[in-house]
Amino acid sequence: MKAVVLEQVEGKTLAEVKQISEPAIELGNVLVDVEWSSLNYKDALAITGTGKIIRNFPMVPGIDFAGRVASSDDANFSAGQEVVLTGWGVGENHWGGLAELARVKSEWLVPLPAGLSARKAMIVGTAGFTAMLCVMALEDAGITPESGEVVVTGASGGVGSTAIALLHALGYQVAAVSGRESTHDYLRQLGASRILPRSEFAETRPLEKQVWAGAVDTVGGNVLAKLLAQMNYSGCVAACGLAGGFSLPTTVMPFILRNVRLQGVDSVSAPQVRRIAAWKRLAELLPESFYEAATTEISLEQAPQVAESFMSNEIQGRTLVKVS
Repeated sequence: MKAVVLEQVEGKTLAEVKQISEPAIELGNVLVDVEWSSLNYKDALAITGTGKIIRNFPMVPGIDFAGRVASSDDANFSAGQEVVLTGWGVGENHWGGLAELARVKSEWLVPLPAGLSARKAMIVGTAGFTAMLCVMALEDAGITPESGEVVVTGASGGVGSTAIALLHALGYQVAAVSGRESTHDYLRQLGASRILPRSEFAETRPLEKQVWAGAVDTVGGNVLAKLLAQMNYSGCVAACGLAGGFSLPTTVMPFILRNVRLQGVDSVSAPQVRRIAAWKRLAELLPESFYEAATTEISLEQAPQVAESFMSNEIQGRTLVKVS
């Protein structure tokens, strides 16, 4: 099979697209013909060696993929069935989706819901799946369109852009936080009603004027601290990213005095029932315009080079990888 293969040479990570043997049977009980994958920030960290994502080499990266079952030892999956996979350490410590074939455990797979093709599923990908989990977390906290404005940070990225589209489709008023003025038209197309510069979130006090009913935060650090200080009474922040750092310079005041909830959102090990529900809602909510506006399509051979662009913050929306 053809795959992106990562190897470590003299402490440096090297990425090459080449022909290798198909994955060993001990890696899982379902073999999938991968049709589409995508590039995510975590993939870029792995491919460029910027982050300590990969510890065992050689490794095939790619934290998500969609395609058809080639063979299965699990009666719940049959040859030809369309499936999608995100998370579970695939592409990190288990060979991933940037390859023509992937062998995985059946419990990691989700059958594609009606109305969602493999291509569309990877336009959504891990980023969109995480965004849906964040929106569901806000709903679980009682945040409705009537509650007030919801803010999305890291708005031009994969999670942020999908979160804006989903919230807009559900009737929320959405504000977007972006550090790049060139993305503003794109964010308005997705449904953002106003756009704020990231510079406004650089400094914060323990409590500030109440502004937001809810928030989807992909950044962390000072940005998350600012959001917490600005949340309405009984507001909720769904936090899923650490791009701005993992420290949180805040106090307990927003939580105690304003009843604010900080809800962490993990997409890697989300339970199967939650996964199925999230994918069903993604298929129902995202408009056709989202798939057209939010996507850049590349080949498997281009993946290593494009991964470099992630590290220089040159990526907008989703990067779709056509595998076969």
